[in-house]
Amino acid sequence: MLVNVDTQDVSALSQQFAKLVGALLEVVNMSALPIEVDFTPEENFRGFDADQFYVVQQGTIAARYQAKTIYTLQVGEILMPDIAGSMDKKIAVFYGSDTGAQLHCYSALEFMQRVFDEPAAIRLWTRLLITYAGLMLRITAASSERDAPATLGFDIYEPGDVIIRQGDRADHVYNMGSGVAELLVDGVNVGGIGEGEIFGVMAALTHGDRSASVRAKTRCAVVKVPKDQFIGLIKNHPGSVQALLMDMANTIANLNEQLVGLQGNRHEHHKGS
Repeated sequence: MLVNVDTQDVSALSQQFAKLVGALLEVVNMSALPIEVDFTPEENFRGFDADQFYVVQQGTIAARYQAKTIYTLQVGEILMPDIAGSMDKKIAVFYGSDTGAQLHCYSALEFMQRVFDEPAAIRLWTRLLITYAGLMLRITAASSERDAPATLGFDIYEPGDVIIRQGDRADHVYNMGSGVAELLVDGVNVGGIGEGEIFGVMAALTHGDRSASVRAKTRCAVVKVPKDQFIGLIKNHPGSVQALLMDMANTIANLNEQLVGLQGNRHEHHKGS
């Protein structure tokens, strides 16, 4: 995705966005309708349908708002139409091409039915939405006044750095873009977090303090989404809740295994003494 923000985090998020689209299409495994897009100086390209998803195969697609290009989709990226302003041209986002493009077109309804039928696809869709939200935050921040508070959203952590500290206030939900981290409770290792996993959700949803620390084991690239925005995201896309519940259930299962192991070790120690 090309935007008027030339920073390392935008580049990394754009690469992750395209990678997630490719992985999602592979899991969904749905046939597409190819369409050609001519040069589009204004309005939407011919054949545009707000009930379709489009993936760029050649060329680029520009998203324009109030006659200004907000971002440009490149090969391999997905266009998810903005329907909020589709009935009012003054607030609509229009999609067109400055040079022409080739797209693959998918029925949004059938596409999402396939997503919700496959747990792996739900997880990829959730990650894609979080990455997309991170990109949109940066576009918004770049368009804001210079004295506006900076919007957090993407950080690099070196081995040993603390990503989440036990007892701190839960202000963000996290997605591990790359790398491996360890989960610590009172300094004891109780599990790990790998690439693609969403973490920090439970405290954010319950408005509680962090019940565990997360420490980088390798170099980690982490997407951070403000909890209020994340809660709104899952309200608008309820299917993604299933993936979150699965991740939390796996975390709880891992913690239970660790707890059983610790209790067993203590029992053996008492027998030996």
